[in-house]
Amino acid sequence: MAVLPILIAPHPTLKRRADPVQEVDDEIRQLTEDMLETMYDAPGVGLAAPQVDISKRVIVLDCANEGEAPQPYRMINPELLWTSEQPDTREEGCLSLPEIYADVTRPAACKVAYLDEQGQRQELEAEGLLAVCIQHEIDHLDGVLFVDHLSALKRNMLMRKLAKQQAGKKPNKKASVNA
Repeated sequence: MAVLPILIAPHPTLKRRADPVQEVDDEIRQLTEDMLETMYDAPGVGLAAPQVDISKRVIVLDCANEGEAPQPYRMINPELLWTSEQPDTREEGCLSLPEIYADVTRPAACKVAYLDEQGQRQELEAEGLLAVCIQHEIDHLDGVLFVDHLSALKRNMLMRKLAKQQAGKKPNKKASVNA
């Protein structure tokens, strides 16, 4: 396993729609393991392949509470089957926008279909943090960042803050790619 460099916005890969995975093979399984290691190292609760500069429809998540055993999900070609009409507003952050947070309103629950690491189709109904995380990571696969859900004024303010913050960092490779 390996910790992969995490892209920082406004990297162009983060704004592109990721390609579907054609076959769940050892390369994809290794990618999910490396992504989980990267996510845990950051630390974060979700990571999409475009965030590590791989334009594939692959996400990993682990929304276990602190002190609980890890509950990792590896989702290949995830697709939302439905979302609830009830909204949920939560503060979101992103490993590709370090130290940037904002309240985002999303559906409170969702149902997702995906392929697991064995290539088997799975479905999962989620609510709360897990539902938010699934929607956030699927957004990444479509080239959408959480700040894209905000007003233009708020988004521009946060992106200027990120640019200023990144310009002030020392040219240390780890500091420039990890949250």
